[in-house]
Amino acid sequence: MRRGVRVALDIGDARIGVASSDPHGILATPVETVRRGPGDLDRIVTLVADLEAFEIVVGLPRSLNGGEGPAAVKIRATAEQVRQLVAARQVDTEVRLVDERFTTVTAERMLRERGKKGSKRRAVVDQAAAVVILQHALDFERETGNPPGRPL
Repeated sequence: MRRGVRVALDIGDARIGVASSDPHGILATPVETVRRGPGDLDRIVTLVADLEAFEIVVGLPRSLNGGEGPAAVKIRATAEQVRQLVAARQVDTEVRLVDERFTTVTAERMLRERGKKGSKRRAVVDQAAAVVILQHALDFERETGNPPGRPL
């Protein structure tokens, strides 16, 4: 298994959930929720640099049959912007797209089970979804020996 910190992004229209792994790639933890708007992607790149992440895992929404719709097109475009900003800062970090079907549903359920209600749950659901995306990617790599998803 590759060693180093990974960062996951759950990109939405209003917020971007951010999670990171430990350097051994075992456990995903929440980092921050970044509001969409001016400077949002710069904040993401700063977090990636500060965490010294070698990989960014971006959740890509797919339909139940595996197809991609308009939301996936927007995510791909944002992921490409992140990739370009990372490269411009000369941070050696690869961006990979992974299937994120059901991650928000899973995150919502986990938060409900932990007693988070209403606005408190909405405030952290994007981070929780990023944790689910990253943990799935870490588990996949540990089980298969292959990096998750596909490089951008």
